[in-house]
Amino acid sequence: MVDKSDITVHPKEVIERILSMELVRVTERAAVSAARLRGHGNEKAADQAAVDAMRRELNKLPINGTIVIGEGERDEAPMLFIGEKVGNGTGPKVDIAVDPLEGTTLCAKDMPGAIAVMAMAQAGSLLYAPDVYMDKIAIGPGYPKGVVDLDADPADNIRALAKAKGVAPHEITALIMDRPRHADLIAKVRATGASIRLITDGDVAGVIFCAMPQETGIDIYLGIGGAPEGVLAAAALRCVGGQMQGRLILDTPEKVERAKGMGVKDPKKKYEMDELASGDVIVSATGVTDGGLLAGVKFKGDVIETETIVYRSITGTVRKIHGEHRELAKFKLD
Repeated sequence: MVDKSDITVHPKEVIERILSMELVRVTERAAVSAARLRGHGNEKAADQAAVDAMRRELNKLPINGTIVIGEGERDEAPMLFIGEKVGNGTGPKVDIAVDPLEGTTLCAKDMPGAIAVMAMAQAGSLLYAPDVYMDKIAIGPGYPKGVVDLDADPADNIRALAKAKGVAPHEITALIMDRPRHADLIAKVRATGASIRLITDGDVAGVIFCAMPQETGIDIYLGIGGAPEGVLAAAALRCVGGQMQGRLILDTPEKVERAKGMGVKDPKKKYEMDELASGDVIVSATGVTDGGLLAGVKFKGDVIETETIVYRSITGTVRKIHGEHRELAKFKLD
């Protein structure tokens, strides 16, 4: 008989055992809490509900976790701030990236695509950076390395991708956030004949869409969005294949200094996907409202239904989990 007390569990095994299902619980609870405020028009309240639920569940886990990508920094403590310690402190050291409610406006207006999402990896695996904007480019799997580049002209990237795919540029579809800052980008992409799908929010899902073009029709993601979403998207894309580059938008001396204090030596550095998220990464995302990636939370009397997708980089595994939750008291807002 083996004495189990003598067995040393490797941190990677702990991550695999705990995170795959426990992370699902974390994003489920955040999604349900936010979904209770769908359509109420109060973005801050929905976001705070998701944050509180996510923090509460994270602090139950046997981990020594640090938020390296979050919703704010220490002076914004009501959110899951960068540098915050989570978990009960008994397990392995892990990096955590969170977006408790990606698409706060989508949730407040009960529009498609709001999700609760987080990533976890061994300590030192996720980019540690301030909550700023990030310029991004991403494509799905099956292309030669370097076929597109963040520093190339958008039109050149479209033409290069079309050539690699074996189609004309007008058969490429790019996904871009509908923002005034993207007016020039949109014009350059459309000048190639490529199609553009504009989204109002939700660029984590937007990047993930590139990994399944047969289902989504999206070939490439371009543009500026949040850095937290960039790291989360890179983590998910690593699990399913694809390419991504990102650059932090550090456009003020104050932002440069904040980043420097977090170890960012080159404020203009172009990060490859493996630099944004490396090691064994697990990503969990739960739908808040119905969308192209996930179904939203359904309240059905004494049952709450959720849909969650879980990615793991080391195995390339993708699991979609339908949950039915009957213990309603655990899901009620405090």
